[in-house]
Amino acid sequence: MAESITKNEDAFPWHLGVYDAHCHPTDTMSLTSLIPSMKTRILTIMATRLQDQDLVAQMAETHGVKSSNSEQWEREECVVPCFGWHPWFGHQMYATKGGREEQEDKVLVGEEKVEHYKKVFKKDNPTEDELSIFKALPDPMPFSQFLSQTRKYLEKYPYALVGEIGLDRGIRVPDPRATENKKQGDEDMTPGSREGKKLANLKPDPLHQKMIFMAQMKLAAEMGRAVSIHGVQAHGMLFETIQETFKGHEKKVLTKKERKKVAQEQNLDLGQEQEDQDGGFTSPQPYPPRICLHSYSGDYSTLARYLQPSVPIEVFASFSTAVNLSDTVEEDTPQSFIDLIKKVPDHLLLVESDLHTAGEDMDRRMEDIVRRICNIKGWKLEQGVERLGKNWRRFVFGGEGEWNGK
Repeated sequence: MAESITKNEDAFPWHLGVYDAHCHPTDTMSLTSLIPSMKTRILTIMATRLQDQDLVAQMAETHGVKSSNSEQWEREECVVPCFGWHPWFGHQMYATKGGREEQEDKVLVGEEKVEHYKKVFKKDNPTEDELSIFKALPDPMPFSQFLSQTRKYLEKYPYALVGEIGLDRGIRVPDPRATENKKQGDEDMTPGSREGKKLANLKPDPLHQKMIFMAQMKLAAEMGRAVSIHGVQAHGMLFETIQETFKGHEKKVLTKKERKKVAQEQNLDLGQEQEDQDGGFTSPQPYPPRICLHSYSGDYSTLARYLQPSVPIEVFASFSTAVNLSDTVEEDTPQSFIDLIKKVPDHLLLVESDLHTAGEDMDRRMEDIVRRICNIKGWKLEQGVERLGKNWRRFVFGGEGEWNGK
């Protein structure tokens, strides 16, 4: 990682503020004490499963931002918390009432547990080996309880987001019976992680994932929070699912003549019209105000569907060296990535580490992805860092406050 950075002699402008749009440092709690001293100014920390929801809340309690105005931030304010249930762990939840928040406190055990997993994995006649896996998997929990707790977290932390949530057709569930699951050095990792786990040949029903995803999108919409979204091998399904949230609420696409008439009637500056649409809203809508397609791996034709003028959600795309570039050095940046970044609108670009360890490595990855984005876009480093910082503020806070360059 370091080689692609040290070869560039230009000093990196950390002082302008670099913001990690998606990361998982609570997966390695032993390193979270490094967060306040990191060069990266703010970490947008994701929750994914049962074991890390409270850990993210702990980070919010000690290091969460208390204002949308960066001039008011103390140095220890360096975290934006995000609460969500990742599709990798969706099989561990059940919902009998469409994902609504009616309280259920029953954890499924015994035959009910087996029946749940038979349904989720679409195995009407499971083999003996599959039955053994079903019995060893976690006891399924009521999704309603998770939604209720997430609502409480969002109410307690007014700048918290929803994430990481989404759809993933490529999921294979870790085999819970395996004993040699951890990679060397992972002893300190928070339980429940998939890191280094042997995978079973079981894939959850995409419709089960969709139910869990849609319920969390609905909560984000109700609370007016932005969402960080995971999408793997499901780009078409993901767009169509998100589209369902705003069906019937599309923006009217005005002709040039109609825009001019509206501008004259409202005395608007046409040049500022797009900038004035801050993505927020004054009354609840059935869709969240802003989403980020994290470590976006689709092509531009799919992304362009989100960018149609009729889409009422402001859609950002975030990129990381870990996922998008497989940690290659800058000289080996794939041409397909370069072509994609060139096409993504400047004001919708975000950067992230998607890393599970806080500290120097996370800072190196952030510097690496920012430098590459700037080189591809033809931006000077200072210009790029300020642009990306402004984009992050808009994603997290919407139209609140003015970007001040910090």
